[in-house]
Amino acid sequence: MSKNIDKYLHPNMDKQAGVEHVHHRTKIVATVGPACDTYEKLLELVKAGVNVFRLNFSHGSHEDKAKIIEHIRNINKTEPYNISILADLQGPKLRVGLIENNALEVKVGDILTFTNEACVGTLEKIYVSYPNLAGDVVVGNIILIDDGKLEVRVVSVENNGDVKVVVTLGGILSSKKGINLPDTKISLPALTEKDLADLEFIIEQRCDWVALSFVRSVDDLVILRSKLKEKDSKTKIIAKIEKPEALLNIRDIIVESDGIMVARGDLGVELPVEKIPLIQKELIRKCIHRAKPVIVATQMMESMIDRVKPNRSEITDVANAVLEGADAVMLSGETATGQHPALVVETMRKIIMEVEKKEYRYNRSEDLKPQPHSPSFHSDAICYNACKISEDVKANALIGMTQSGYTAFMLSSYRPSSPLFIFTKEKSLVNQLSLSWGVRALYYAEEESLDDIIQDQINILKERGFLNTDDVVVNTGSTPVDKHLPTNIIKLTKVN
Repeated sequence: MSKNIDKYLHPNMDKQAGVEHVHHRTKIVATVGPACDTYEKLLELVKAGVNVFRLNFSHGSHEDKAKIIEHIRNINKTEPYNISILADLQGPKLRVGLIENNALEVKVGDILTFTNEACVGTLEKIYVSYPNLAGDVVVGNIILIDDGKLEVRVVSVENNGDVKVVVTLGGILSSKKGINLPDTKISLPALTEKDLADLEFIIEQRCDWVALSFVRSVDDLVILRSKLKEKDSKTKIIAKIEKPEALLNIRDIIVESDGIMVARGDLGVELPVEKIPLIQKELIRKCIHRAKPVIVATQMMESMIDRVKPNRSEITDVANAVLEGADAVMLSGETATGQHPALVVETMRKIIMEVEKKEYRYNRSEDLKPQPHSPSFHSDAICYNACKISEDVKANALIGMTQSGYTAFMLSSYRPSSPLFIFTKEKSLVNQLSLSWGVRALYYAEEESLDDIIQDQINILKERGFLNTDDVVVNTGSTPVDKHLPTNIIKLTKVN
């Protein structure tokens, strides 16, 4: 046994009782904004059930983000949590410019002119923040504004770069509203100049995850990964699926990314809305199959921005994401600008735990068996059977060890029935794994004999109140220890 496991116990042990042990396996991602950006409010959200904080780089300054990151890091230091930080890049978001008096009524049949010359928008001309609009669209293309509330169709492309459109769905057009081009392959790069500046800040701040918006092909991810490698960054990549092109390349995108976000907002504008439920279900299935974390995002509990109870449909939406096997569900405006951020999180946690206590779990038997063609087939088989054994013996803990994170993601993907604990000497992984279904990650850096390591892990969990005498534990690991080989052993232990 290691001479001293105290260094692996949280300094505030007395705070752990009743905190860590209220554990929902489907994780909660909450967006930080003016409604929750102080230390006290962030801690309140964590105690309500948040596992990951999302920083939306479409809004706010780097100075503001640095303060929020400092608050989250201080929570991790002083409280018994491992809260992860997800930095969400804006991407090539297209918008109209300023509108005269901030409100312009457009009616069906009106002819509007979109221009890339800065101006205050009127019925004569409206500025669009897309310099190559005229080069990408063709006559007949549909353009959606303000999440599809307004719709226009291209009628002509002028030599001077202006685009004339006819209004097919009218309403009130306000300043800075977003534009979607469902019929058009846009030529903008995945990483804009703003994104590159934000990425430099994200790398300096050592954020755990970075989300790339409007991913269209695997090339977008390759470019981002190369930027991270240049700086030796350990930040992992989330690919946001919100463009139809991404669905055509989804296999390669899932393989190249470290995780996926089903961004239903823009996806629901770019595609017929009736297609979204099955797309969500299929994306979750594909991610679990590849052992990649998957987040379901956008409008999950939007009515609670200004109400104290969610709509019944929202309750069912969250529950269905849990039943489908999502690693995490995400809150956006509900926590960033809503009136009751902590109450929203608490309500979401209650829904998750109600579904999970019925022990209705994603059925892994259909498509999650280890695949013989996989280069990691042997270690995958170990992980799969460790989950099965832990279920057969009703183990009180399933324990894995990892350096790359792969074993953790693989064990999580099998959605084991036993509580899942991951030990790693890579400190960056401890917080990153807070995004993965069911995972509680702990830092541990000893490299003695495998028996000593396993006993240390059991002792740490016992000290922290997760295990008791006579509990049954299933461990995975690798031997020889100093070789750092892929997972190659399973051990069953009765705690003494």
